[in-house]
This record gives sequence, structure tokens and C-alpha cells, in this order.
Amino acid sequence: MAELAPLDETITLEDLDRDPFPIYRRLRAEAPVCRVKAAGRTLLTKAADTKYVKDHPEIFSSDDPNTPMKRAFWAHTLMRKDGEAHLRERMAMAPAFAPKVIQTEWMPRYQKIAEDYVARLPKGEVVDLFAVLSGAYAARGLAILLGMEEASDEDMMEWSQALIEGAGNFGWRDAPFERADRANEGIHALLDRLQDRHRAEPNPSAFSAMLNADDPIEEKQIYSNIKIAIGGGINEPRDALNTTLYGLLTNPDQLEEVKRKGDWVKAFEEGIRWVAPISASSRLVTEDTEIRGHLIPKGDTVMTIQASANRDEDVVSDGEAFNVYRTDCLHQSFGNGPHFCQGTHVARRAVGVIMLPALFDRFPNMTIPDTDAVIWRGFGFRGPVEIPVLLQ
Repeated sequence: MAELAPLDETITLEDLDRDPFPIYRRLRAEAPVCRVKAAGRTLLTKAADTKYVKDHPEIFSSDDPNTPMKRAFWAHTLMRKDGEAHLRERMAMAPAFAPKVIQTEWMPRYQKIAEDYVARLPKGEVVDLFAVLSGAYAARGLAILLGMEEASDEDMMEWSQALIEGAGNFGWRDAPFERADRANEGIHALLDRLQDRHRAEPNPSAFSAMLNADDPIEEKQIYSNIKIAIGGGINEPRDALNTTLYGLLTNPDQLEEVKRKGDWVKAFEEGIRWVAPISASSRLVTEDTEIRGHLIPKGDTVMTIQASANRDEDVVSDGEAFNVYRTDCLHQSFGNGPHFCQGTHVARRAVGVIMLPALFDRFPNMTIPDTDAVIWRGFGFRGPVEIPVLLQ
């Protein structure tokens, strides 16, 4: 009979939030399947195992009742559904993410936003791009794509952060849930107001597509899909942009080569491999199973650590280093299996095709004056939360 995975009582959620990578490196070497008491989950840190879990939803279900997400989002969201139920809701939003719609409707809007937001940055000053650019750019584009342009950048960013912190509130503390409740109230109030406009004037936005579908999903689920998009659709491009900028600005030789060749999308892909914006995902085990000889009992919750899989020595050489020109930029940052990120192509174009070239076009000699002033945070979602850059 296989034994349970080893139990680690030393790892804290604070350690994982501050800098999880030394922990992941140790776990990959010593205990790639490990029950972490503080997280209440079995962490999987090897690429083969994280992919295996995502590719087998019949054993590892997204419908995890132990996740704080349902409480934070006021709903059983499509992120926590499998099979037909998941597919029906995912397809309800699909028209807004069709390749032609992205290319003809959204990217011209993102281009204009990027130009406007970069133009208002002050030359010759040190500014925190997290605070003044990255989140706001992602927020404005997403508000347009979702069909809620009336929301301010500040609203969108606050709602996103509140929902993310609520969904990642594995300590089940009151304050993050209260903040998420306020976000839910604000989003619901706005969507209630916008319904008439979208019904009267159908358009390619996600909200309009869901409202006007021939066989629409119920309103509660339409709202929860919008909230999922707000939760993940701001932080992922925001953190990808900031992480890629940090990687480029701390590796000037690579930056020069990227500029020369126009390899901005390549830089984006390496950025999200190096530090996965969505670093971890939970799955409920639906039947007794084994991973690496360890019993994973039915009812357990495993956590796939994409952030660790992306640096796994078995698939990536020198994975701790940022290297745009590596030949093995293999990553799972957009997930795999049925829950592969729907916003992948929007994020890749918004950051790699539009914003990175726009920033370096206006500020070709940008630098980070003090790398110690760049502050990284996050376990479930990760990126720089402060990135002071000298714009020149």
C-alpha cells in the first residue's frame, strides 16, 4: 500500500508570499509531492505532475469545495467546473475572444490606450510602473473587452485585487472576504445598469455576447464569468509586463538584442515562464490515486505549482535565470487541459506586441536605478508590486 506524501510543517504562507522559489527548488529535489500544512494542500512542484493533473480532470476536479473562491466570488464560477458545465460557460464568452475579434476590435483599442498611457508618463523621472501604468493599461483594455467601459481604471484594479485576494484567502481571514464583498457589490451594480444598453445595442464585448446569446446561461453565471475575467484579466498582463520589464532591464545585453530583432513576444514568453503570473491552481482528488508512489486519497486537494514547473530542471536548463534566447522556454503559465487560459492571445498581444515596444520606443534608455526597491509578492498570483523605473 502506497504511503501518504511527506508532511511539511515548516513552510508558511508568508514564506510562499515573500519568495517561494527557494522552497520550490528544495521541494523539487527532496519532496516533489508534499503535503504543506499551512496551505492545507498537497503541493506538486514537478512539470510532469502539474501537467498530468491538468490533463486528467476526471481524477483531479476543478470543483474544489475547500477553495475560498466560491465565498470570494459569490458564485460557483466556471474556474471551478468541469466537463459540460465548464464548456457551456466558457463557450458563452468565446465570441469576444475569437481571433478575428481580437485582431479587428480589441487590438486597435489596446494600441490607442498604450499610446495614450505611455505619452502621459513623465520623462526624466523615477516612477513606479505598477502604480501608474501596468495595472491601468490592463484595466482599461479589459473594461472595453468585457463591455464595462463605464468602470474607471481604479475601480477595475480594486475589484481585481479584491477578488484575487479573496480567492487566495487560504487562511480564511475576514478582511479579504469583506473587501471582496465590496467588489462584488460594485460589479453587480454596474452590470445591472449596463444590461439595457447591451441588449439595445449588441456588440462584440463579452457581456453583450453572453446577454444576447440564443441560449444564454443564467444571469448569476454571466456575472460570475465577468468577475473571473476581472480577477485574472488584469493581474496576468500587468504582472507579465512588470516581470518582463524587470528581466530585460536587469539583463541589458538581452534587451539590446530584443530591441535589434524586435523579439518582444519572445521576451514576454520568457517573462511569464520565469515568474508565472498565475503561479498555483487547486484541484480536488475524486478517487484514490498515486503520484510518484505516494497515495493521494480521494477528497484531498492537490495544488499544481506552475511557477515551480516552469523552472523544473527536467525540462528547463538554468530555469532560475531570465534568458529570452533560451531554446527551452517551456512553460505552463497559461495552464493546459480544458482550463487553458481564454485570455492568452489577448495578453500576449497586449504586452508583447503593443506595450513593450511602445514603452521602449518612448523611453529607449529606461533603467531600474535600485533593484532592491523592486518588491515582489505573491503565492497564488505573483509579480512585482513596486517597480520604480527611471524613464529616459
